[in-house]
Amino acid sequence: MSDAQPTEVLPGTYPGPIPPRRRGRGWRVLLWIAIPLVVLVVLFFVADGVVRSIAEDRVASEIEKNLPANVTGDVSVHIGGASVIQQYLSGSFDRVELDAPELMVQDAPLSATIVATGVPSDLTKPVSAVDGTLSISQTSLNKLVSVPGVTGDLTLGKGILSYNGSANLLGLPIGYQVTVKPVAAGKTVLLQPVDAKVTTGGGALDLSKLVAAITQRGPIPVCVAQYLPEGVGVNQIDIVPGHATVHLDAKNMVLDQATLRSKGSC
Repeated sequence: MSDAQPTEVLPGTYPGPIPPRRRGRGWRVLLWIAIPLVVLVVLFFVADGVVRSIAEDRVASEIEKNLPANVTGDVSVHIGGASVIQQYLSGSFDRVELDAPELMVQDAPLSATIVATGVPSDLTKPVSAVDGTLSISQTSLNKLVSVPGVTGDLTLGKGILSYNGSANLLGLPIGYQVTVKPVAAGKTVLLQPVDAKVTTGGGALDLSKLVAAITQRGPIPVCVAQYLPEGVGVNQIDIVPGHATVHLDAKNMVLDQATLRSKGSC
């Protein structure tokens, strides 16, 4: 007979080594859920970026195609806001920026920047608001704009511009130069005289009354709507020597061929 005694198993004990706990199982489940979600998010943003690029190229192509016949140049487009896909599905883009740094208008170079808000995905529908900036040199300005009664070129100074004119006094031709301050007024720009001087003629005549008459007369309206698409107005003009920046705006404007090629009137 064997003297070995049977192993007594006490209540609450386990015969043999205790198995390790299954730690990390919850983390694995969480990763199985999170990784596909991260992949989906990444794919969404990649797809959104592709859609954004396609939409920007399409809008730029449409704008370039619908420019007036006397305007040429490349247009770059940036669509702002969050998801382009979400904006497209909502039927409207929050903000679209158009940049044309090297436009040629009747062989005169200038640059233009346009910011449009509330842009419908259907380009045949009106844009809520359009704000634009035209940057133009003195040389280009003189090629494009004519002022009634002005002889010679416009000269741009600090906040002012000057031009030459002529008048008859007692049968004598009198040349003068007028300095004016441009004031934006929607369809027109008002040239408010601030100074004048006689440049030629007159001899010994007292021309002080002529100079006073020139400076004291009311502003000279110049129609600028004829150079802009229908519905676009001028709201601010900034002038430095040799250069001018014109700020434009429009409401409920359709960016189609008919509108872009139209011309306003005063």
